[in-house]
Amino acid sequence: MTKAGIPPFHPSSDRAPARMSRAEFDEAFPTESDYIERKSGTGQDPIARAVTALSNTEGGVILIGVRDDGEVIGRALTDGVENAIHQAALTVHDPGRYRIRELEVDGRPVTIVSVAKRSQGFAQTADGQVLVRRGARSVPLLGAELLSFVTSRALERFEENDSGVSVREADPELVDELRRAFRWRVASVDRLVEHKLARANGGAHLTVAGALLLLPEPRERLGKALVEVLRFPDEGVNYDRRVEFTGPVHQQVEGVTAFVMDELGTDLIVTGARRYELPRIPEVVLREAVANAVAHRSYEELGRAVRVELRPDGVTIISPGGLPEPVTEQNIRETQSARNIRVLSALRRLRLAEDAGRGVDVMQDSMAEALLDPPVFQDLGHSVNVTLPIRGPISPQERAWVMEVERRGQVQPADRIPLIHAARGEALTNARVRDLLGVDSRDARQSLRRLRDTGFLEQVGERGGATYHLARAVRAPAAFRMSSTDLKQFVMELAEKETLTNAKVRAATGLDRVETFRLLDDLVQEGRLVRRGEKRGAHYVRSRK
Repeated sequence: MTKAGIPPFHPSSDRAPARMSRAEFDEAFPTESDYIERKSGTGQDPIARAVTALSNTEGGVILIGVRDDGEVIGRALTDGVENAIHQAALTVHDPGRYRIRELEVDGRPVTIVSVAKRSQGFAQTADGQVLVRRGARSVPLLGAELLSFVTSRALERFEENDSGVSVREADPELVDELRRAFRWRVASVDRLVEHKLARANGGAHLTVAGALLLLPEPRERLGKALVEVLRFPDEGVNYDRRVEFTGPVHQQVEGVTAFVMDELGTDLIVTGARRYELPRIPEVVLREAVANAVAHRSYEELGRAVRVELRPDGVTIISPGGLPEPVTEQNIRETQSARNIRVLSALRRLRLAEDAGRGVDVMQDSMAEALLDPPVFQDLGHSVNVTLPIRGPISPQERAWVMEVERRGQVQPADRIPLIHAARGEALTNARVRDLLGVDSRDARQSLRRLRDTGFLEQVGERGGATYHLARAVRAPAAFRMSSTDLKQFVMELAEKETLTNAKVRAATGLDRVETFRLLDDLVQEGRLVRRGEKRGAHYVRSRK
């Protein structure tokens, strides 16, 4: 136990070690107790029962790879083990937050599942049992004891509280919009009460969720129920533009998404005769991130708004309040929970948020599809930050080139990255593809063979000595293949044949407009080209000096 009484590896502890000696391990985890459960394997039911009981008591840890007698037999945190733990936890109704880590004990791996106590409500097993820890056992509560426990833990969501605003103050157009989204024949008070958007006791009043959706200006009654967008010209703390988005929450999501997409703009890439306008962030990803921030924020924090920060390298969406239990940064893709389920349900009906369990999947998969770095999720306790990178290791020109190549034949999503590295001039091997994709030897071999069999790569050598190169018929843009010096020489050779423009050089090299301008300007400064004309009328000829 730590000095604060928190077990090592508890989700709220930042002192969890990566290695322990056997003596240190025995001191930290001397026996099974209210806080400690030992498991030799990853059986679904035993782990689910332990997660339930620890969630309902004071939290604690499950030691996987340790027998009941304390013998460390070892259990590494493989993908299979991690998936088995997530699947077990998914069978539990409303578990506490949990985190999975690996601990090395005198060279043997032990998988640690740390479970936090639920601060509200209670956890139940798949068959409805409410378990608590008592010493080394997880025991069910029954009868009067169960009633007392449930009563003490009863949870009323804040969004379902009475806002103090009469239903009569709801905007008729907003009410009708919601009626159509939910496909009600009539938007009666009973319908609003049924969906927890109103309360009928003591007069018909909107709930907090109802006020957020049906008042023209919820912030007048609910504090800073709005989204503020700040644009930063650099990585400093001073912004050069601030815009507030108010109104009902679904209009906030629509307004912020449209504004940010317009601010980000697109990358215009010309490949041969084709033009590609590539969004710097997929719109579906941005909309989902904003919708999640609005739906999952804590509206009890009246003085804080959802904030969206635009910076040169990405967009960060900051939502007041931590992740709702049992979601953590680690299990955010596998685990779902909503702080404001009524608000989220309405956003889904209005087609502004993905269906349950798909939001994070769509964000991560859409960023990968666009060859951008994945979203970064951070739970800071007082807020949840989601950062959407604008740039990644794959340039906009390379993204456009892959789109152009895909017109010739099907390229599977997993094969794009190796194809781009081949276009950069790399000789690919099985080991290199394993490193690029984070896959095993079999998957790397299949990727290389698919690219070879569809004519995108050429194989040199056999078996372990095989290397793969971009096929001669699949020409990569000059900008991919050449160093800066070679690229300048390539442009000078073009200038021998014709007068150059920015557009001609872009088509020949695959560079974007800004990069092409810089390249041409460098050649002018070096005295190798002469610029004639200005702005869009500028053209370049070879210097005769």
